Amino acid sequence: MTMKRFKIASALALSAIVLASSCKKFDDLGTNPKQASPEQVEVEYFLNNAIIGAQMDPHIGERAFVLYWKVASHQMLENTLNVGEDDDDWNKDYFRYISGWLNHVNTAIQVADDKKTNGTAWPHNDNMKQVARIWRAYLMSEMADNYGPIPVNGFQGTNPDFADVKTVYYHILAELKDASAKLDLNVPTPENIKAYDAAYSFSWAKWQKYANSLRLRLAMRLSQVDAPKAKAEFEDAVTKPLLTAMGDAFQVQEKSGWNDLSGVMSRPWSTLMLSATVKNLYTGLGGIKSADQLTASYAPYIKPANYAGLRLLDHFSTKTNEPYAGYWLDGLPNMIDPRGYLTFPPAGDFNNPDFAKLNNWSSTLKRLTDGTNTVRTLESAFTWNGAAGGDWGVPGSKNLWVFTSGGSPRLALKFRNDSNKRLFFAPWETYFLIAEAAVRGWTVPLTGEDAYTKGITSSFEYWGVSSKLPAYLASTNYNNDGTSVSWSHVTEPPATYAMDYVDGYTAATGSVNIKYPVNTLYKNGTVKNDLLTKIITQKYIAQMPWLPLEAWSDHRRLGLPFIETPVVENTLNNLPALTQANFMTPTVKCFPQRLRYPSSLINANAKGYEQAMTALGNGATDAITTPLWWAQK
Repeated sequence: MTMKRFKIASALALSAIVLASSCKKFDDLGTNPKQASPEQVEVEYFLNNAIIGAQMDPHIGERAFVLYWKVASHQMLENTLNVGEDDDDWNKDYFRYISGWLNHVNTAIQVADDKKTNGTAWPHNDNMKQVARIWRAYLMSEMADNYGPIPVNGFQGTNPDFADVKTVYYHILAELKDASAKLDLNVPTPENIKAYDAAYSFSWAKWQKYANSLRLRLAMRLSQVDAPKAKAEFEDAVTKPLLTAMGDAFQVQEKSGWNDLSGVMSRPWSTLMLSATVKNLYTGLGGIKSADQLTASYAPYIKPANYAGLRLLDHFSTKTNEPYAGYWLDGLPNMIDPRGYLTFPPAGDFNNPDFAKLNNWSSTLKRLTDGTNTVRTLESAFTWNGAAGGDWGVPGSKNLWVFTSGGSPRLALKFRNDSNKRLFFAPWETYFLIAEAAVRGWTVPLTGEDAYTKGITSSFEYWGVSSKLPAYLASTNYNNDGTSVSWSHVTEPPATYAMDYVDGYTAATGSVNIKYPVNTLYKNGTVKNDLLTKIITQKYIAQMPWLPLEAWSDHRRLGLPFIETPVVENTLNNLPALTQANFMTPTVKCFPQRLRYPSSLINANAKGYEQAMTALGNGATDAITTPLWWAQK
């Protein structure tokens, strides 16, 4: 393994560092890109590469962020991890990319240590090291939350040993605590280095807040499997300065082009369509009428509150526990969370400046056939439907609406046109974590209700809908999953509720009792509207669309919020535990739990791969359905 030396062309530009690594195998996590002497380089160069790289260029962003994390968390409709399918090349790419980011940040720490030893350090050198340790902790958590066991002391030039997830998490939590404590907030930040930190411009106070809130996140990750450790870490971190204002959010401005700063959801061919999960979480939640959110021109499309839609059982599969399986809403919901239309504008709303009319746009007219001839045409304009993924079999073969662009709401343009800031941590998450800790009986500075209210308030401010907040917080309306907003309203919904419908083939009207879904992954399906369900529902919605990995992690940890099973008209080969006999009462094995290690790791570091398999525990296999240490089993 050889390494080319790098050159510093300029200390003022992002392209100052030309890290020309010719390492043939990045996947062993053992490469060491540092070749020049400490006198020739600065810590911020390597740290900048690690932060900017992790924004994800379009190649890896589409694969990891969009087609893995957003699909696994059901923030969008697609078939990849949700049906147990991954791609070894994609896994290889993501493993290679994140190994590179970790190599950069580890080198930053090495350079800081060397400069301190040889007397070439600037006054801010030690703070730079602590910032690098904080960012390394995040990157390690991201990698471990995807694959499972990873090296704790890798990136030293040799193939490292893999550690179990418990060891990794204990190490990360200790690093965050120590690095946060060692930041000296009185050290000035030189103007000429601020451009090398795209998130905080090396504001030590903001990095400290981020470190402490990140520690809350990762401590809570252990809540189901190691409660004493989770509680102790959380209760210590929550007494420190925290990320509680949008001005302190960890976010990085996206830019046009094809580079690390290109929008992570900007590829025009990505459909980013509304999922059934998101539709059911938003619909009815908060009791805010569509008529009070939209202009009068939308009034003809808004449906009554007790209307389920068109019943189309020959074309919409019912082999899923999605509560509205078999129905298609030929209009807009009567009530919807005020963030719903801002995240996913109605289908065919072409005059809406935030409608993403990109390369994948197509007609809103969608045919339903008998296999050859059209039996019904669906006009999708000004409708708001999401579908469940999976294998739709014969109904799907005759349904030219499902999985096709043009007929479903898609993610708003503002998140796709490189104009926004990608969020890694926002203030609402700090508050929702505190609210969860309060519900668990841990010692925290706010009541659960106060933290919950502040989390929702922070999210509403981000979306610009604060005027709707008082009515929203007081609402006892249930969404399609049986959850309401009001903290004091913990009355469980009835098992069913009456809704009217129209037969989509004969136009005959009828009435049906819709069942609220039974979430067997949480308290064996007995609860739909307790405090923790409310918190995670609001957290999921607030994290849209920037934090799908966190949403996926919450679902793996708690089984919340409710996520419907994939359609199983035919058996899903990679989710054999999900069958037509049990899709209404699924288990953990019916949902994706992790990424498989890439074949390149097996080839480059067979010993490390075997260590990783052993560290997964209990004879686990390298499968998508193998739960991580901190997840439900």
